[in-house]
Amino acid sequence: MNRDRDAGRMSGRAPHPGTRPTEPIRRPATAPRPGPPPVHGGWHVAETQPIPAIPPEPGMDQAAEQAAEQTQVIRPVSPGKGKPSLLKASGSMAIATLISRITGFLWKLMLAGVVGFGVVNDSFNVANTLPNMLFELLIGGVLTSVVVPVLVRARKGDADGGERFVQQLMTLAAVVLAVGTLLAMVAAPLLTMALVSDSEASNRALVTAFSYLLLPQIFFYGLSALVGAVLQSKQIFSPPAWAPVVNNLVVIATISVLALMPGAISEDPVSMTDPQLLVLGIGVTLGVFCQALVQLPALRRTGFRMRWRWGWDRRLSEFGGLALWMLGYVAVSQVGLIALSRVATDNAEGAWSTYSYVWMLLQLPYGVIGFSIMTAILPRMSAAAADGDYQRVIDDLSLGNRLSTVTLLPVSAVMTALGVPLSLALFAVKSDMSGQATTLGLALAVSAFGVLPYALTMMQMRTFNALNDARTPTLIVTLMTAAKVLMAFALPLVLEPDQVVFGLTFVNSFTYVIGWLIGEIWLRHRLGALGSRRFTKTLAKTLAASVVGALLCWASTLGVDAVIPGPPGLGTGWLQLLVGCAVGFGAIFGLMSILRVAELQPAIGRLTGLLRRR
Repeated sequence: MNRDRDAGRMSGRAPHPGTRPTEPIRRPATAPRPGPPPVHGGWHVAETQPIPAIPPEPGMDQAAEQAAEQTQVIRPVSPGKGKPSLLKASGSMAIATLISRITGFLWKLMLAGVVGFGVVNDSFNVANTLPNMLFELLIGGVLTSVVVPVLVRARKGDADGGERFVQQLMTLAAVVLAVGTLLAMVAAPLLTMALVSDSEASNRALVTAFSYLLLPQIFFYGLSALVGAVLQSKQIFSPPAWAPVVNNLVVIATISVLALMPGAISEDPVSMTDPQLLVLGIGVTLGVFCQALVQLPALRRTGFRMRWRWGWDRRLSEFGGLALWMLGYVAVSQVGLIALSRVATDNAEGAWSTYSYVWMLLQLPYGVIGFSIMTAILPRMSAAAADGDYQRVIDDLSLGNRLSTVTLLPVSAVMTALGVPLSLALFAVKSDMSGQATTLGLALAVSAFGVLPYALTMMQMRTFNALNDARTPTLIVTLMTAAKVLMAFALPLVLEPDQVVFGLTFVNSFTYVIGWLIGEIWLRHRLGALGSRRFTKTLAKTLAASVVGALLCWASTLGVDAVIPGPPGLGTGWLQLLVGCAVGFGAIFGLMSILRVAELQPAIGRLTGLLRRR
């Protein structure tokens, strides 16, 4: 297999996990590398969180195997009979993620069609952010970074398969979540003041009313995450992956009911007995409840018995340091979110909703494509780090970066060229929404460059996590958040209020460029040369093809405008989107083939292989 010439190989014993390795010890290129130890199960969580590894399993088809050989992919050894295939597990999870993203976007689109982009939508989105923020602060970060590996070890090491430990953990988590939820509901007015500025463009009373109905989600998010962690520690992946889809379907039904109700949500005065307010708030919380509920039958089928069991297990204390750093990571991230929320709600009506929709669209390609790449890369990276083979960590990091580049950069370029047509196609469902959709599309166009830096930053975070280091990601996100907050609060000084939303989306994307550069420097200090020469070559070729493709894509939209005159709308948007995608992607991938981008075919083989069921 080819190796990056600027990357030295390491040998010898690894330093203790979490410490910086000493200067690499070089050895001949033909020297065999130690094989990875078995890697046990983990689970996929939100993009901003480090995630544990999914177990490597057999099951690649012939095309995926050839792709793996061309891109340094080392096929895993079979873990034994009775365990799920990686192909089946990751394929099912990738499909579930795609459907979850689509249905999640659908209900957001429906909500915009029912209540518009104004104060009501802003108020709901701000209030619906609170449960996620507080859940992560209370226990979410710890669940995603600390508990899952502990569950795996408990299942393997305890005589009862870890059942007693899981019961203790669930008891403790239930108490923490219940107390945290009650305190959050009591403090709802104060939380609203932190997120929403007092201005004509916002409605604090409506945000507070929504918060009372939505904050109970904290408890159900926690229950869902914990049950999902237990299932995936047992290598049962489908129920946790598909549970968010159930949530989204419940919310879609809720908004359908809201659309049939006469009248609108009252903004002045705000009333907790407003039927529309109650339907929307309770229905969305019911969706999170169902997300937790649908996983319980799968947990019972494993033989696990639900019961209260009090006490503290020493295994949780062993990971206290990592948990504290993870809580710091989450807390700092929320500071940036609060800053963006205040600036948005202080300057223009509907700005926060526009920002939220843009961010959701930007996350879609990463959530689907990036997820499949991470599924393939992370197990080997974690195994290599545990085995002390840092050269293999570097190889996998370089591979993940290159695969992300050839798949996500073209998407980013087309989204930049087609920001407005894409927004019109999705949001101009009513004739009076074309103006708002155009604003959203422009905000998407000025921020779409952040798709790839976001993916590269997340890959770096996961590399540190594989090295058992939770401190460095927290320090990196602190620097990113400081830059985000300073730039966000400077925007009203240089932009008109109705232009601030464009600045917010740009700042959010630019923050990940900063994070990528900081992470690159930190990893070089930690691991040495990162194989940047090969990555830079792939990036340059893909960028050149993407720029040409984006220009042709934009030109095609002008051609559609020339053929079909008149104001832009839903039909024009869809026509421009279809023509632009065909021209743009065709040109980009055609040029990449001419430029012989080595990772193009392996990337396609990897993605199609993961989605093909055996």
